Amino acid sequence: MKVVKLILESFRFAWNALKVNKLRTILSLAGVTIGIFAIIAVFTVVDSLEKSVKESFNFLGSNVINVEKWPYGLGGGEYTWWEYWRRPQPVYEEYEFLAERVEEAVGLTIYAVRGGQTYKSGSNSSTGNFLLGVSHDYKDVFEFNVDAGRYFTPQEVLSARNTVMIGHNVANELFPFGDPIGQDVKIRDHKFTVIGVMKKEGDNLLGAPSKDDACFIPYKSFLKLYYSGRRRGIGSTIAVKGYDQDIGLVELESELKGLMRRKRGLRPKQKDNFALNRTEAIANAIGGAFDVISIVGGVIGMFSILVGGFGIANIMFVSVKERTNLIGIQKSLGAKNYFVLFQFLFESVFLCIIGGLVGLIMVYLITFVPLGNLELVLSFKNIVIGIGISALIGTFAGIIPAALAARLDPVIAIRS
Repeated sequence: MKVVKLILESFRFAWNALKVNKLRTILSLAGVTIGIFAIIAVFTVVDSLEKSVKESFNFLGSNVINVEKWPYGLGGGEYTWWEYWRRPQPVYEEYEFLAERVEEAVGLTIYAVRGGQTYKSGSNSSTGNFLLGVSHDYKDVFEFNVDAGRYFTPQEVLSARNTVMIGHNVANELFPFGDPIGQDVKIRDHKFTVIGVMKKEGDNLLGAPSKDDACFIPYKSFLKLYYSGRRRGIGSTIAVKGYDQDIGLVELESELKGLMRRKRGLRPKQKDNFALNRTEAIANAIGGAFDVISIVGGVIGMFSILVGGFGIANIMFVSVKERTNLIGIQKSLGAKNYFVLFQFLFESVFLCIIGGLVGLIMVYLITFVPLGNLELVLSFKNIVIGIGISALIGTFAGIIPAALAARLDPVIAIRS
């Protein structure tokens, strides 16, 4: 109860002091407000950008290792492309081999992609899209939401039937006034029957591939169109999704490496002629870049709030000088040193927190500014950081003035 009473008394003294000197209080708040606004605005923009950029790569999946010909080359060092171009492309037989033997995986699929496609239905056409040939277990590895119709059956995939699932934008362009299910779509002069329409994903910040502008057909149907494989055409990717408890996908990567070397008949001293690419590598590279931006922005913002902190410290010295007589009276009536200390320290912290809250409100208001595909979000983490920095600056700005006030001799203070 004594501590609560002390806090309430300190709050009352601080509030009265702030009300008496309104103009001085407002000017003192301005420095802290601008500093907190600068820091939290930078953090909010960077966090929102990072989130939007990472969401743009959602099509790559999470916890996924891709068996491919070319490595991503995000680990630094020399990119020896002259060695990689001789590698064979992953093929369907290797997918079947892995599907029968991999144990550390949630799902495994093979797919191939071709961009710049034009789809037709009657007099309507949709251009600038991309086409994916997928195996039946594609939905087990990547997020795949069906809005209308259904997904491929295993028989349709194995027998290479001309069935297709279309994206939201493709459906609107080809069938603006009717139900697409059961209708025909012409792809490279071949008719495919629409069996499903995917849910709308919307645009992303980087304009990365979206299912809204895609068509999905069975993998073997894709092979008939493009002859993908070792001979010619375009390459395929074998994507393997690991378990969440496999931290870093270490066990899955080790298993895939051993099985692929075994399938391709590589001797112990031979180098791998395939790449095991982790989708997290892109996210980590993006996160590292944004971490640097956050640090630079935070340092710049800290200079702003330090200026505000010096202003608060100056005001607290003035406040102690003005209330020296009152401090002497309080101490002569029995007020302890810690009460006087806490009174001025609380005033400094309280002033900084008010300034910080105003700065946070300003940041919150800018989140309503339309910025196209970028959505600004003031996170709870940044709110806590803003309040914490405000309290810390208030503590440092007020500790010396508060200590000087607490050490005043009551007799000398009253005479002043």
